[in-house]
Amino acid sequence: MEQKFREKAVIIRQEEIATGIFSMWLKTEKIAKAARAGQFIAVYCNDGSRLLPRPISICEIDKDDDAVRIVYRVAGKGTDEISFMRTSMQLDVMGPLGNGFPIKEKKALLIGGGIGIPPLLQLAKDLKCETQIAAGYKEQLFLNEEFKKVGNLYIATEDGEHGTEGNVMDAVKRNDLDAEIIYACGPTPMLKAVKEYAKEKNIEAWLSLEEKMACGIGACLSCVCKSKHKDAHTNVNNKRVCKEGPVFRAEEVELS
Repeated sequence: MEQKFREKAVIIRQEEIATGIFSMWLKTEKIAKAARAGQFIAVYCNDGSRLLPRPISICEIDKDDDAVRIVYRVAGKGTDEISFMRTSMQLDVMGPLGNGFPIKEKKALLIGGGIGIPPLLQLAKDLKCETQIAAGYKEQLFLNEEFKKVGNLYIATEDGEHGTEGNVMDAVKRNDLDAEIIYACGPTPMLKAVKEYAKEKNIEAWLSLEEKMACGIGACLSCVCKSKHKDAHTNVNNKRVCKEGPVFRAEEVELS
């Protein structure tokens, strides 16, 4: 059984890298050493009225300095509280959680949309093969300079100000990107399009699902998704995104 830890992490630094998008480096005792690309941490608010943690994907891992980086969007009172925290302050966190991406040495295409882009950065750093990254933004870019250092980056924006006009799959198709394996993270409509594209092109694909989570450890069943095979935990065709996921082989899950 893989270990997870709950500890007080110290904020190394935090900055707003786009409107409402924050980057935070956290010093941990154990989480960074155990973490892998595609996993997430549960961040607890200091405000006692908010009992449930906020699940936030890991963006980067620095095992030498025992640190993890999270990049998140302010989407409610919990993440708003976290966004005001500063260097040397502490956060109660648990992790690493989830299964992470399988690392395979094949020509890879990483596809990310919106706040699904950050989890792909550590993956891109870990892959030791030809790597292409397609990133879809609404308007403002973030992390694009970091991605340029670890692969060939293709950008799509809705207004066409940067890269391809349209969504991230438009960028994939217009640049005729090919691969032996696809890794994707983003909103469900994007993941559905990726799944269809991978099936059409007969490419192995792994999807990191975005679902609302409560406990983050598979107990509450609030984040289940439909699956091809029965789940040993519930004996029905469900998978717990926080426990069996968030990364699944594309054909194993049904996206609605």
